Amino acid sequence: MTDRDILPDTFKPVHYDLVITDLDFTTWSYKGTVTIEGQLTKPTTEIVLNTLELKLLNSKIEISQSKSDQSWESSNFTEDTKSQRSTITFAEQLPASPKASLTVEFTGELNHDMAGFYRSQYKPVAPPAASVPHDDEFYYMLSTQFESCDARRAFPCFDEPNLKATFDFAIEIPDDQVALSNMPVKETKPTTQGKKLVSFERSPIMSTYLLAWAVGDFEHIEAFTDREYNGKKIPVRVYTTRGLKEQGQWALQHAPKIIDYFSEQFEIDYPLPKSDILAVHEFTHGAMENWGLVTYRMTAILFDEKLSEARFRNRIAYVVAHELAHQWFGNLVTMDWWDELWLNEGFATWAGWLATDHLHPDWDVWPQFINEGMDQAFSLDAVRSSHPIQVEVRDALDVNQIFDKISYLKGCSMIRMLASHLGVKTFLKGIAIYLRKHQYSNAKTEALWAALSEASGTDVNTLMQNWIEKVGFPVLTVTEEDQRISVKQSRFLSTGDVKPEDDQTTWWVPLSLKGKTGSKGIEPLALTTKETTIDGVSNDFYQLNAGATGFYRVNYPESRLKRLGTQLDHLTTEDKIFITGSAADLAFSGHATTAALLSFVQGLKQETHYRVLSQALDSLATIKSIFGDDEQVKAGLEKFTLEVIDNALKTVGWEAKEGEDFNTGLLRKRLLLTAVSNSHEEIRKGAFERWSAYQANPEQSPIPANLRAPVYHSAIVTDPANAVAALKKEWYTTPAIDGKEICLQALGRTTDVEVIKKVLLPFLFNSSPPAAAADSIPGADMHILSGMFAGNRAARPLMWAYIRDNWDEFTGKLAGNPILVDRMINVSLPKFNDLETLKEIEAFFAGKDTKGFDRTLEQVKDKIRGRAAYKTRDAEGVKQWLVSNGYA
Repeated sequence: MTDRDILPDTFKPVHYDLVITDLDFTTWSYKGTVTIEGQLTKPTTEIVLNTLELKLLNSKIEISQSKSDQSWESSNFTEDTKSQRSTITFAEQLPASPKASLTVEFTGELNHDMAGFYRSQYKPVAPPAASVPHDDEFYYMLSTQFESCDARRAFPCFDEPNLKATFDFAIEIPDDQVALSNMPVKETKPTTQGKKLVSFERSPIMSTYLLAWAVGDFEHIEAFTDREYNGKKIPVRVYTTRGLKEQGQWALQHAPKIIDYFSEQFEIDYPLPKSDILAVHEFTHGAMENWGLVTYRMTAILFDEKLSEARFRNRIAYVVAHELAHQWFGNLVTMDWWDELWLNEGFATWAGWLATDHLHPDWDVWPQFINEGMDQAFSLDAVRSSHPIQVEVRDALDVNQIFDKISYLKGCSMIRMLASHLGVKTFLKGIAIYLRKHQYSNAKTEALWAALSEASGTDVNTLMQNWIEKVGFPVLTVTEEDQRISVKQSRFLSTGDVKPEDDQTTWWVPLSLKGKTGSKGIEPLALTTKETTIDGVSNDFYQLNAGATGFYRVNYPESRLKRLGTQLDHLTTEDKIFITGSAADLAFSGHATTAALLSFVQGLKQETHYRVLSQALDSLATIKSIFGDDEQVKAGLEKFTLEVIDNALKTVGWEAKEGEDFNTGLLRKRLLLTAVSNSHEEIRKGAFERWSAYQANPEQSPIPANLRAPVYHSAIVTDPANAVAALKKEWYTTPAIDGKEICLQALGRTTDVEVIKKVLLPFLFNSSPPAAAADSIPGADMHILSGMFAGNRAARPLMWAYIRDNWDEFTGKLAGNPILVDRMINVSLPKFNDLETLKEIEAFFAGKDTKGFDRTLEQVKDKIRGRAAYKTRDAEGVKQWLVSNGYA
């Protein structure tokens, strides 16, 4: 790519020596000095490096030459805030030199934007150390978040992933606090009264975005790997603010085992002398893979055995595995530029599920990935404004937008498809070759394909090139003759309006055919042309994409789909999830009908597997959200939904049974919540009775963690004003790590218009200060409530009107972090079903600067077009099916 907006190649960094001092908790500022050793590649009077929200004070460059050393000083700084760069101009031309040392003194901000070197607010659960900064509402910890382009907010640097260097780091902190960084502490020495300078050992060579540090009132728990590395077991620690460390036990049970597992699978030992985990109170994403100091959102790492909902066990185990996979794939070997972010995220997602499956085979995590991950990837990639996995990235704001789920989830789907085709063992052998060849360096996608080709003897680039470089994915349309099927591939768009120019790609498609005459297994056939015919296929039963490892949809004839609904004993859990998801997507796009989907789902009435029912219920919820404006249709869909879950609901009931498996507990919550949402009077009554008892005496009648969602929802339905007040209070005071998230999800189900307008929208969009902390959701969590509102028929238009009428307030609250603005646009607007609102959205943003969320906005508009087209096309068909089947 020739138009990347990258730094001049005048200075090539090799090593940073960074010292942070004078942390000021009144002005939220600090001082710093960074010395950058490197190579001055050509004569110049200017050195350009990345800065953002820093004030440069002085600079000096020392250059070693054969006869003598020379130095030049400059305080001539020119800042370009748009490009996030500063130019240091020297009075004389600097000569080229293989050894140069640039020192810059600067000051920075301890911002509250979850980017760079920032502060997080929290309410301590144990008396904090005396020096911990605080105000009337909160105490604060400090930490960093540099990916993708925010190291430049903390110190002047050459902030691009292929400009790797080693790092020495030291920071001055109060005596009674703890400092952490990527490497172990080297030494601690006193400075002024009550302060100490903590220095850390030198890091390996790495990208700037992987440097990290933190300061706070931290305590920790510790475990060790079973394997030895250079004769020693690796210490693994979970750090939290005081009083929370025991909630890190679940994570600590997993991290050492995962380090050992990946060291064996990747055939390279974990390369650092320690592995730290830090729970951060305010965090943009789920976690960040800083080498040796991984930082996490609280709900992604802490688990309270008494108060936390069981699903967070799964989330924590997976996220820990995902971040530890990055210690090799992303940290040891880093993508060359951000356009290949998928190399980091796609692989770490796949490896995270691989390790989770290894530790918890009873969890059925691959069916979970198909239901939650692959299905979401299909949804994202089915719009015309989607982007290839390997996408053009020009600058920092472009980078922020590609931190979407296409890089993670479609990337993982590509890896899973390829690993299944090559065999997981062969695939991992290729990964080991790739890591060994490129360790401590950068690599491109072609290097991964070459290593996998070497391990497998297969031309991987030919198989995968279009999957990575082209947008979208195919739908395979099947036509049948006697013992013969024809399969044709074409691009799938959820809007159903594929144009010739949209359908230029021919993908390599592994067919994984089950049902070939004379074969009991899966035939490893592949489609490499637009269309093919396969003979010897059973008239009674056949299936494409058996095991659901291929990233494509299958459009069977309607009669075949109906027959598959009666042949569930031939299908695996993965197959049932995939076929249900395919049928739903095909109905949405107009390739098939909603009636065909509903008829298939009818066959799942006896199903009790959590993930299969989840996929079915997800599909029914989408139908209800699009067609439910019609009260007759809504009532019919609710009746049908309750019939689908009736058997499973009676089986699991309200109370957990001794010895039941993990997924049964998750199923119980989903079924009870579905029952409440679909007007099951008995379940609503039972849930509200539990709510009433809890409100009367919380200590005597606590609500079990896995029942909170359905019970809270029943309260919102039955007594909205009082329930909202109670849940809003609980959101602010709950001791449960996941309690805030669960309260926000429940509040998002409110349909009382006055409560939404007067209480919940101000709660969502208020900034604190000036609003009280109890009346303002922090920016990092706004997407939880707004995402629920987007799916809420009553709240959706009210939220859009609020955003439209209070745009400056909205962007002002999130101005410090463009990722949050992008996320809010993404979750708040895509579920409208009408073209009138689409026109409003287009007109409103036509006059706005959308840089930073322009890609996302186009995807939002495509999703609305698809929903509006689906509603217009299939409304009558849905009603007819419900009437003819006795549901309406």
